[in-house]
Amino acid sequence: MKKRPEPHQQLGMRLFLMGGALAVIAGLTMDVRESISFERANRRPENCAGTVNADATISREQLASFLTIPERGTKTAVLDILQMPYCQLPTLEIRAGVPAERSVYRLAFDPQTWLVVLFEGEEYAGYQFRVMR
Repeated sequence: MKKRPEPHQQLGMRLFLMGGALAVIAGLTMDVRESISFERANRRPENCAGTVNADATISREQLASFLTIPERGTKTAVLDILQMPYCQLPTLEIRAGVPAERSVYRLAFDPQTWLVVLFEGEEYAGYQFRVMR
């Protein structure tokens, strides 16, 4: 025969289950995106190193042409399309022992958005968009 739990044990188990259910409901209703964007908003953007070419922007057409260049294409192919960058970000190492240059291009149709292009030596290694609001 099974022994039936004491009434105070039943109440404790019910409270435990209700607390767990409330925690799950709270977790499901919380908007995680807000906390992530708040973190990003408080992060300071990296500063340009060297000369800033304030008038340098790229058009939609230049951006569209740039996006057709495959990764590991030549740096020359990228520069032929994008031309003079807005500025350079500090050099960093993405892969061990390989210095990476980062050129910033502001979008003419959205000046708060930067296109950051990564070069490893004479190779185009990738890009990223950054919103600087």
